[in-house]
Amino acid sequence: MNPVAWKRSRVLKLVAAGSLVLVILYLFLGRTPTPDILPIIEQIKREVPFLSPGKLGNFEPPEELIIDAPGEGGKPYELPPEKKNEGEESLSNYGMNMAVSDMISLERSIPDTRMDECKYWNYPEHMGLKASVVIVFHNEGFSTLMRNVKTIIKRTPPEMLEEVLLVDDFSDKENLKSELEDYIKRFHGKVRLVRNKEREGLIRTRTRGAEESRGNVVVFLDAHCEVNRNWLPPLLAPIYKDRTTMTVPVIDGVDHQNFHYRPVYSPGTNFRGIFEWGMYYKETEIPPDMEAMRPHKSAPYKSPTHAGGLFAIDRQYFLELGAYDPGLLVWGGENFELSFKIWQCGGSIEWVPCSRVGHVYRGFMPYNFGKLAEKSKGPLITINYKRVIEVWFDEKHKEYFYTREPMARFLDHGDISKQLIIKNNLKCKNFQWFMENVAPDMLVKYPELPPNTHWGEMRNKGSSTCLDTMGRPAPTKMGVSGCHGYGNNQLVRLNTEGQIGIGERCVEADKSSVKLIFCPMGKVDGPWKYDEKTALMMHEKMGKCLAVHPNSNSLLLRDCEEGNTYYQWVWKKLQSKY
Repeated sequence: MNPVAWKRSRVLKLVAAGSLVLVILYLFLGRTPTPDILPIIEQIKREVPFLSPGKLGNFEPPEELIIDAPGEGGKPYELPPEKKNEGEESLSNYGMNMAVSDMISLERSIPDTRMDECKYWNYPEHMGLKASVVIVFHNEGFSTLMRNVKTIIKRTPPEMLEEVLLVDDFSDKENLKSELEDYIKRFHGKVRLVRNKEREGLIRTRTRGAEESRGNVVVFLDAHCEVNRNWLPPLLAPIYKDRTTMTVPVIDGVDHQNFHYRPVYSPGTNFRGIFEWGMYYKETEIPPDMEAMRPHKSAPYKSPTHAGGLFAIDRQYFLELGAYDPGLLVWGGENFELSFKIWQCGGSIEWVPCSRVGHVYRGFMPYNFGKLAEKSKGPLITINYKRVIEVWFDEKHKEYFYTREPMARFLDHGDISKQLIIKNNLKCKNFQWFMENVAPDMLVKYPELPPNTHWGEMRNKGSSTCLDTMGRPAPTKMGVSGCHGYGNNQLVRLNTEGQIGIGERCVEADKSSVKLIFCPMGKVDGPWKYDEKTALMMHEKMGKCLAVHPNSNSLLLRDCEEGNTYYQWVWKKLQSKY
């Protein structure tokens, strides 16, 4: 720890101890502060966030004026008929309706989505922290990128903002070249632009942004965001208290079609980030016992992980951790890698309800990864996940990932020796510690997985077709189609507890059909039993067997018939195509 950070930590510990004494004296004993105590109370107020009910907090800005113009107040905007075609074209090019965005002010007013209590928080006034807001972009729409920049400058206390650093990951759109360079001159150096000389992907470009930044805190935002009122002080205060804390704002949604700004979460609820064993990011409400210990619903709280796009972290601490693993390609899994590294190596992650940031959820990814994707032999994101779990999981928990993603065993995750050295040098705890102390509530929704008895293609003898999701999302009817050997929608698993799974979904059946369903939360068992001798797949609750209709080729449950090939299923383990 550097000397400044050590001194800051020491002061805060002394202040915290003094705060406890004062609470006892003046709250429990009901004494009036004496003149000699008042300066200490004022010192505490300067160093520790506190609520002043009925009196607006020290950084609380005035109300924003809502004018009568497109998108004001965060309201949705519909294009006039003559611009509909332009909107559709921009949607296909950007994954969002840039024609709508271009009609909306870059500094539009948006609704205050915070809990009412947030208005009355006071934050330390002399934290000595200045943020570099790092925004990585690749072929981003000009107006969404500049709305991001302008709302940051408009809604951030100037003494807390070192710069907005735009990092271009090799864009080729004309308006992101000289036009962008000319436009940001109006900010008189507060907005800087650096460019990659070749495509590096989000993960590596963010690391470059941290290295190039000048602030002592780095705030990462996606390119298409709008920050809300008083968003930065609540993010910085926990870092000021402890430089090993990473802070995460609560994300609001901005509709990609009409740019309607609205909260994602129900009022008064607090969620935290977790994951399921296939490494899909999930969220769950704060456990009741944790909620009961919190004096204020609007206060920051611990979270095992985060979605990845938006967070703040001490710059030097981020670099001490090794930043992002440079072996992770393009995008995906970096949120888990950083989360596990922070927690297991002595830090923590806090979600901050009083910091709200709007984010455009695109309809689709409007560009590919080009030559970067060509470097990977297999699904890029799955390779990233495997690289993360091979570094940070222990053997027991690795098996849950491979149970859920059996084809991942064949993928080459590259050399992880440097990451293991970092883990060893930082004396990081094991993953069992993480599960027991940081994410015990995850197992309520996503229990430890029983092993698979069979996995691969589930081929019907009579029809020579394979069980298939038909590319449809759950809930939907299952089907059969020609066996292709690539897995994906035909990669079926049967575990020792009778659950048939395909990806994160499950297979169930009733009298009328066989269905792909959302797996029952917190359950890893199911109704299926496979007989090796007869090759029948029985639904034990229904007392019937899975079959393919010989004429319609549809899936159904019927009374079991041994010897009938349309009732017989053969498992074939898949081999890597890479």
